[in-house]
Amino acid sequence: MQIEDTPLQGVKILTPRRFGDARGFFSECWNRNQLSEHGIDLDFVQDNQSLSSQVGTLRGLHFQAPPHAQDKLVRCGRGVLFDVAVDIRKGSPSYGQWFGIELSAENGKQLLVPKGFLHGFITRAPDTEILYKCTDYYAPDCDGAVAWDSCGIDWGLDQGFESQLVLSDKDAAAPALADFDSPFVWEG
Repeated sequence: MQIEDTPLQGVKILTPRRFGDARGFFSECWNRNQLSEHGIDLDFVQDNQSLSSQVGTLRGLHFQAPPHAQDKLVRCGRGVLFDVAVDIRKGSPSYGQWFGIELSAENGKQLLVPKGFLHGFITRAPDTEILYKCTDYYAPDCDGAVAWDSCGIDWGLDQGFESQLVLSDKDAAAPALADFDSPFVWEG
């Protein structure tokens, strides 16, 4: 497994090795023992799957607040998406900064999004499937969101494309980052 740091402390790119032949490939996407040797020691308790049928489906920017905050390991099972993490840890030197990467079924990359970060993505291919592991169970009372367009993220949208985005009502009504009181604190 190849593990790469990003400019945001704790956000990592994991690229599993693929073993291919005429049938296709095999890939080990998560190995707790191997990754704990690299300081990634997480206990995932829930696997989620999402399918977005239309190009331009934007989901996010989401978080789950303490006491049910979640680390997430995100990958693409089919299609292509642009995946983003935004630091929302009060006092962090990178507060409000974002990192994004293209995840696809073809490249096999995964993004590790720790607690204290917003997470979101936009689909770049029809019928894009997103698979992600979480370190805590979904808790509706801890669920939150920040407006997708309030963090300066370059989503790779063409001019005027915003009107064609596919958003949930929750995401369309989310508060801006400037109006958001984060429940997370940077622990240096």
